[in-house]
Amino acid sequence: MPAKDLDQIVNLCKRRGFVFPSAEIYGGFRSSYDYGPLGSLMLRNVKEAWVRTMVQQRDDTVLIDAAILGPPQVFEASGHLENFSDPLVDCTVCKRRFREDHIETRDCPQGMKGCAFTESRAFNLMFKTTAGPVEGSGADVYLRPETAQGMFLNFSNVLQTSRKRPPFGIAQVGKSFRNEITPGNFIFRTREFEQMEMEFFVPPADGPKWYEYWCKARLDWYIELGIPAEMLRIRAHDADELSHYSAGTSDVEFLFPWGWGELEGIAQRTDFDLTQHAKASGQKLDFFDQATNERYIPYVVEPAAGANRTMAAFLLAAYDEDVVNDEPRTVLRLHPRLAPYKVAILPLSKKETLTPLAREIYGTLSQRYMCDYDETQAIGRRYRRQDEIGTPLCVTVDFDSLEDNAVTIRHRDSTEQVRVPISSLLSEVTSILGF
Repeated sequence: MPAKDLDQIVNLCKRRGFVFPSAEIYGGFRSSYDYGPLGSLMLRNVKEAWVRTMVQQRDDTVLIDAAILGPPQVFEASGHLENFSDPLVDCTVCKRRFREDHIETRDCPQGMKGCAFTESRAFNLMFKTTAGPVEGSGADVYLRPETAQGMFLNFSNVLQTSRKRPPFGIAQVGKSFRNEITPGNFIFRTREFEQMEMEFFVPPADGPKWYEYWCKARLDWYIELGIPAEMLRIRAHDADELSHYSAGTSDVEFLFPWGWGELEGIAQRTDFDLTQHAKASGQKLDFFDQATNERYIPYVVEPAAGANRTMAAFLLAAYDEDVVNDEPRTVLRLHPRLAPYKVAILPLSKKETLTPLAREIYGTLSQRYMCDYDETQAIGRRYRRQDEIGTPLCVTVDFDSLEDNAVTIRHRDSTEQVRVPISSLLSEVTSILGF
């Protein structure tokens, strides 16, 4: 049973160390979050699962890591300085600002009486700062609002060094920054976030085919990692929703507690970006196909996912409450690849006779998997704690282990317990986890 209430996940994240409010000791910094010991591991796992599918398991895609700061020329050419804006209105009563398209009625979202809104105006979402010690227009730089532009700027570099040819992809995972007017819904919409994007360069005629391919492939990725199919959908954008560069865009949406929300957009960017940067820079950003003796600017299909909101979706879908031995429990049924810890090693007692063996087992398993070691409280409480943070397997070291050289593996989802020889423990854990 997925979480019905966002507060269930927010509370669990704070209590167990997934996500903390940023600068909390100073009262917090709105729409910013720090990822704790478990959250940082899970977010990394989400990104690694994406890289595994989009780069590691494909021979037509490479990974780069481009700069976060960029000069104005980049974002002028891409259209961000002119077009990257949301409609902003001010409430004359509560003095707060809102996105006009997020207000369902003309009533103030803060519930103030006698409210009145100003006329809508465009609000650019770019963060601007200054490079160097002297301020001025010549020193203005911008924090990237998406990771995409670094991939377009490096198109020729990647083409020459990797010896790829269309169709091929350039992938990137990294931070982006948008000065959102109304951030909210926990880590779903924040001003600082991480993206998992790929620009897939194709011959112009093949754009529609690859667009359909990536829409299906990206939807399947979420299902394979544990989100129920009924909580996902593909929604094509209406004409008035399309970005200035898009010939067609569809979103992979997840059914959040507040309704359907975007996890990922798959866009047909055509040749807009490469053409714009070629014009602005004076550099050629095209491809010569020796097989057909044809020179062309590739079209681009872009699957672009938000890592943070994807993590939120996985948490919401995995959240469950059931009853074990007449006691209620909370369990995160996370896919093993996403779980912060894969295995927890739990000595039955803190007595020194069990500690050396338990530590030895931890040392062996932690060479391959992220493991937790816990010898506090009763074993039942430790099982519940590991269930709540999504650990797929617990390995219990008891006093019999000193005699029979075996341990007990407990499965998170079924709570089934199996006795396994220590000599074959690593291979058994690998077989259960599947990697």
